[in-house]
Amino acid sequence: MKTLTLLTSGVALFAASFASANEDLMTQMDDASQWAIQTGDYANQRYSELDSINKDNVGDLQVAWTFSTGVLRGHEGSPLVVGDTMFVHTPFPNIVYALDLNEDGKIKWRYEPKQDPNVIPVMCCDTVNRGVAYADGKIFLHQADTKVVALDSETGEVLWEAVNGDPSKGETNTATVLPVKDKVIVGISGGEFGVRGSVTAYNMETGEQEWRAYSMGPDEDILVDPENTTHLGEPVGADSGTNTWEGDQWMIGGGTTWGWYSYDPEADLIYYGTGNPSTWNPAQRPGDNRWSMTVMARDPDDGMAKWFYQMTPHDEWDYDGINEMILTDQEMDGEMRQLLTHFDRNGLAYTMDRITGELLVAEKFDPVVNWTTGVDMDPASENYGRPAVVAEYSTEQNGEDVNSTGICPAALGTKDQQPASYSPKTELFYVPTNHVCMDYEPFRVSYTAGQPYVGATLAMYPAPDSHGGMGNFIAWDNINGEIKWSIPEQFSVWSGALATAGDVVFYGTLEGYLKAVDSETGDELYRFKTPSGIIGNVMTYEHGGKQYVGILSGVGGWAGIGLAAGLTNPNDGLGAVGGYSALSDYTALGGQLTVFALPD
Repeated sequence: MKTLTLLTSGVALFAASFASANEDLMTQMDDASQWAIQTGDYANQRYSELDSINKDNVGDLQVAWTFSTGVLRGHEGSPLVVGDTMFVHTPFPNIVYALDLNEDGKIKWRYEPKQDPNVIPVMCCDTVNRGVAYADGKIFLHQADTKVVALDSETGEVLWEAVNGDPSKGETNTATVLPVKDKVIVGISGGEFGVRGSVTAYNMETGEQEWRAYSMGPDEDILVDPENTTHLGEPVGADSGTNTWEGDQWMIGGGTTWGWYSYDPEADLIYYGTGNPSTWNPAQRPGDNRWSMTVMARDPDDGMAKWFYQMTPHDEWDYDGINEMILTDQEMDGEMRQLLTHFDRNGLAYTMDRITGELLVAEKFDPVVNWTTGVDMDPASENYGRPAVVAEYSTEQNGEDVNSTGICPAALGTKDQQPASYSPKTELFYVPTNHVCMDYEPFRVSYTAGQPYVGATLAMYPAPDSHGGMGNFIAWDNINGEIKWSIPEQFSVWSGALATAGDVVFYGTLEGYLKAVDSETGDELYRFKTPSGIIGNVMTYEHGGKQYVGILSGVGGWAGIGLAAGLTNPNDGLGAVGGYSALSDYTALGGQLTVFALPD
């Protein structure tokens, strides 16, 4: 393994205002008193320079105020704070509230979209939404029915609308959007319905579609120059998006793009990951199934790809690659490197050069991961960059209608969409994880537009021979590829983490606790039980000279789908209902924002 030495966090790099970036949004992100983007900054570090709340006084936190969203089911994402206004979103039907921070959260305006409830059955894993975005005086919402809406941030007036997909084909949305320059970058959900994934850019002022890049298909569809787009340093060549698929299977090939997006203003590249290939039955789609399960780097102006890296070729386990790409600047062998760190569903944490796509580190971030022995890191090997699959846990090799048991991690991965954070002070990443394994039985399935196209039956359960729980919250060294400390949790940690300059890291639990831990040691400093399980992301802001911490609670998401949708069959929710059946003993449905502060 190559040795890297940290030089700087990347915060300074991304704090500078580049003419190429969206000036208004960059100004807001540079102000630590605000929380202007879901990920905290373009680099996805989810780190705040605020330090009034610190490890010495965080134990004194109190509830400052609360707000009921009026909606049940899973509340992912977080509020935004821009100026004196907080913007809060909900799951379906995706209500947006603008709250006046000068009047204890008085509602300034609300936007209540009218969506067809028939969208709900084609949403894979709860009716979640990961939040709104802000730029140029506008609030951008990507609704469940795929309508992208631009709202005036002062009045809530609809400025424009654009339809990004077709729910009758299974195309929906659960993700936030990324404003970059004069564009709004959006993805699509629906891999479990045979949707062909894509990323689309809309004009920020008019809503006009600027470009669309599919995850697989002909070169002109995936926006690839065959000789100038690389995979592990080599040109991808012509027809790379079709020649590892059998026939026209790529047309219903999955690779959806419902995760997080990051942007490097200096390199002028956006980064994101693509999801699982369709169907979940690997026997029905021979080949590597490019470019599903892939980290992608693209030019935001025209969508053209610079490099790809496919993490899980020919996925057999539903290890979507959509998790966030966290950008940092580090030194290696005396040379500055611009890095990307990604914690994948497949249980491997990757450190890469974000300019070239060079693979530097690939290590398991949960020791129970067993479907692979690891990634071939030898550039001279014909298997360079590929994970070595353990035959016992190969769902295709074992055959259709054969139940492969004891696969770790489960389909929801060692980490799903719940975003990690990074602290430049400790040089560590703080990662919410799932500690869950599964049994997986693939079966033959036919494609019908708008109908589930899964082709597998799953059962999930805690990792055996371990602490008995279903989650860990870990501190990760991306330089050496190792866990520095780990906190066991009874259930998966489905909340996004927040690191602060006060040497505190916050996260939430499925039982509903907001927790604060020491960023150096992991020692617990504070906990508070909110009204419902937490799958939202912790954020912080400053108002009137005082620091606040905010979190949405409302159990749901894939792990909480049994509670959220009232399901009881253990195999429902793609196996999650049975795995998380005990969750109902600890929490119930809700939808609340809780804001914390130190006493005056």
